[in-house]
Amino acid sequence: MIEIKNQERKGGQTLIVIIIMTFVVVFFLLGLTGWAISSQRIIQRNVAYEKVFQIAEAGVEYYRWHLAHAREDYQDGNDWCCENPPCAQWCGPYYHNYYDKNQNLIGYFILNIKPPLAGSTITTIRSRGQLINDNLKRIIETQLAIPSLAKYAVAANDKMRFGEGTEIFGPIHSNDGIRFDGLAHNIVSSSKLSYDDPDHEGNLEFGVHTHKSPIDPLPPNSIPNRPDVFRAGRQFPVPSIDFDGISGDLAVIKSEAQQNGRYFSHSGYLGYHLILKTNQTFDLYRVTSVMPRPHNSCTSSQDGWGSWSIQNKTFLNNYSFPTNGLIFVEDNLWIDGQINSARLTIASGRFPENQNTNTSITINNNLKYTNYNGQDVIGLIAQKNINVGLYSVDDLQIDAALIAKNGRAGRYYYNSYCGSYRSRTKITLNGMIASNQRYGFAYTDNSGYQIRNINYDNNLLYGPPPRFPLTSDQYSIISWKEIK
Repeated sequence: MIEIKNQERKGGQTLIVIIIMTFVVVFFLLGLTGWAISSQRIIQRNVAYEKVFQIAEAGVEYYRWHLAHAREDYQDGNDWCCENPPCAQWCGPYYHNYYDKNQNLIGYFILNIKPPLAGSTITTIRSRGQLINDNLKRIIETQLAIPSLAKYAVAANDKMRFGEGTEIFGPIHSNDGIRFDGLAHNIVSSSKLSYDDPDHEGNLEFGVHTHKSPIDPLPPNSIPNRPDVFRAGRQFPVPSIDFDGISGDLAVIKSEAQQNGRYFSHSGYLGYHLILKTNQTFDLYRVTSVMPRPHNSCTSSQDGWGSWSIQNKTFLNNYSFPTNGLIFVEDNLWIDGQINSARLTIASGRFPENQNTNTSITINNNLKYTNYNGQDVIGLIAQKNINVGLYSVDDLQIDAALIAKNGRAGRYYYNSYCGSYRSRTKITLNGMIASNQRYGFAYTDNSGYQIRNINYDNNLLYGPPPRFPLTSDQYSIISWKEIK
């Protein structure tokens, strides 16, 4: 009797254990199944999340391709900018279907495009990726831009020499060779592997070299590392800059100035004097005579030599700045003054182009910005020279991007017979210089400016003056971010 009760008790305990274990197993299986289902949903959601991201990226890549074939089309091939005019800063939305590799429609991307400001090449693209029958979306915003010639602090189509004490922060390039004895904080490049330096007798030297002690060896020796001179290094040979192509840019500027800008034909005298003002206007004068040389022996054999300083002029009119920022003068031009919240390109040229009639731009008085954050921009493009004349101010400031298409940016040589104005104290350029011929504002016998400061304006790289020459036809990505 006692054995039967013990067996019954053991059987009951075993049943309880089995029930508990069964409950645990079922609970575990239910949890595992729930986890598996949840994981599957997460994986599916992540896959979908990645798909909409790829669709959004496809929208950006599509519009990069579109701009490569239609560089100034910011309306996706349409004749409208926005669905509900008036448009704000953005054009769009423009819808595009998106297919998988089997040509199944799985989603679409929606584009909004922000055109560049006047003079800038920065185009902003906002692409939203979305799947069919799914509210999941991701938005990518990128900025594309084409670098302009203003990517360089100094660019030349001739040999260049930078003396000791020169400090330059922007990139420097020459289609010929460069001797640099100062301090360069950015890349110094040349299109030549080696060249004959006119300031040094002997064998050929490297395309970019220095005579700052210790002097660079001559080719074919190894090129030494000189961080004391070239902080960011030097590169040569590299592709050349197309100075000849600037003729086409001048022709475009002339045409667009005639249509929607300010265009002035030949003055009938020596040229024009243009004074910029901070109220979005400029005064225009006709130059009727220039200052004579102070002495008969004040002379030089340089092409086009003269005082390049105004003696008499006649007021013509006051004009407002054009909306497209383009002013073209078919004559020589003197310019100075100050702007405030303006973006201008002022060009001087005469067509058909002939070396005997090429025109120049002269700056004898300060040409200044009010804002130095990219809001104010001036581009000066001369068919021949960018001059600083004899009677220029002693402390001259030029805020501008300068191009001397066929000539040089600089000052003529004025000998000791030219009086005290032959020697000036300081010139400061905030911008950049592009010069076809060897540029310079000083000579070794104190003629010219004794202190020369060139401060590169990095706002010019992707925000150059209107219609400023570009260095490429292709857009590159300068910023990328996911905004949602």
